[in-house]
Amino acid sequence: MLQSVGQRQVTGSDTGSDAGSDEDPRVAELGTAVSRLRRELAAHPVEFPDRGIAEDELAALAAMALSGAPEVPRLRRSLLLVAGAIGSVSALGAGLAAVRGAVEIFGEPGPK
Repeated sequence: MLQSVGQRQVTGSDTGSDAGSDEDPRVAELGTAVSRLRRELAAHPVEFPDRGIAEDELAALAAMALSGAPEVPRLRRSLLLVAGAIGSVSALGAGLAAVRGAVEIFGEPGPK
């Protein structure tokens, strides 16, 4: 598994112990999608005005995935910011779609 600089590997599902949120397949899918988009963004040669925002929010999404129990409203907020920051960069469209799909499997946020 490739990792971006500054990321650590989640090992809860590798050990077979400590059943719980570390083994939630939604969290694993989110972490995988976010890691992939972070790598694609890091490799993208063209600078664009909101690249820093995208990088910051992808880091926040990665941290939420590592926590094992992300909050849906925060996931959606970060997704919106990432989409706004890189939405016009067609080379990152597939990675962004994967992150969006991973966020959507968490369902709708509850009533306020």
